[in-house]
Amino acid sequence: MSRAPLVLAIALLAGGCGGSGSEGSSWEAEPPLLHGRSAHAVVTDGTSVYALGGTGADGAPVGAVERFDGTHWIEETTLRGDGLNAPAAALLDGRIYVIGGFGTTTNVTTAEVHVYDPIAKTWSDAAPLPAARGGHAAVVLGGRIHVVGGGNEVSTLALHSVYDPAKDAWSAAAPLPRPKGSPAAVVLDGKIWVIGGRSGPDDFGDVDVYDPAADTWSHGPAIPPRGTHGAAVHRGTIYVLGGESQQRGTVLAGVLRLDPAADRWKQVRPSLPTARVYARAVPFADGVLVVGGSTSAGASHSSRGSAVVERFEAEP
Repeated sequence: MSRAPLVLAIALLAGGCGGSGSEGSSWEAEPPLLHGRSAHAVVTDGTSVYALGGTGADGAPVGAVERFDGTHWIEETTLRGDGLNAPAAALLDGRIYVIGGFGTTTNVTTAEVHVYDPIAKTWSDAAPLPAARGGHAAVVLGGRIHVVGGGNEVSTLALHSVYDPAKDAWSAAAPLPRPKGSPAAVVLDGKIWVIGGRSGPDDFGDVDVYDPAADTWSHGPAIPPRGTHGAAVHRGTIYVLGGESQQRGTVLAGVLRLDPAADRWKQVRPSLPTARVYARAVPFADGVLVVGGSTSAGASHSSRGSAVVERFEAEP
């Protein structure tokens, strides 16, 4: 697959947190988004990457949905409504589900679920969430969409809702061990990993692992506390990228890699070239794309988005 030759390639060795380790890794710049975005959602079908919702460089809602084909970004369609920040998105059976979120630049949540068909280029509606929320995470496991955490106008949530497309219906699964907003979530080896997150001014470093067969959560190895970070499965393990430390008022550039054998996380070098909150990460083209985000800490519903897209790749 050809990509624009924007040069940012750096090759260094990664050191483990609190110890030594080695892993070759590199970053390179990719074509930027047409619209800066923060508090948006990103999904991929393996051929294209879609960026949806969020707020732009001026902090206003972005209605355009963009698609990246590995070479350039185009405007694919327009999001329904007046705009969303911190929705979740998932791709299931070839269709993109845009789930919940905060309306425009407010803290008013929605339960609506909009579905985009990239082949027919049409929008439809699915059953709404059982409870409105924003700042949640969504993953696909076993042909169903799992939505975890988030918050509403009153509180942070531990909710775990599961969507069955055959029934167009939601059901409840075991809730998170504690309420979490802005976590990252991925699927690894048939289990859901919910990583970090926050509630109010507190950032969390706990990692919760969901076993769908038992409908139970267990504890995974903790990370340094953070929220609004990205996570993706790459080369058979989990990478956590960027985010925000509210306690320090800092935008984070650090990259962590799960070492399953040691049951801990290792720091990866080099760090994310452009530190970002709302660092939306997605596996693509044998690497991980970090798409958009904000370079400023402390903003939430009208965060100023960037157009930066950077690609991470670890050595095989």
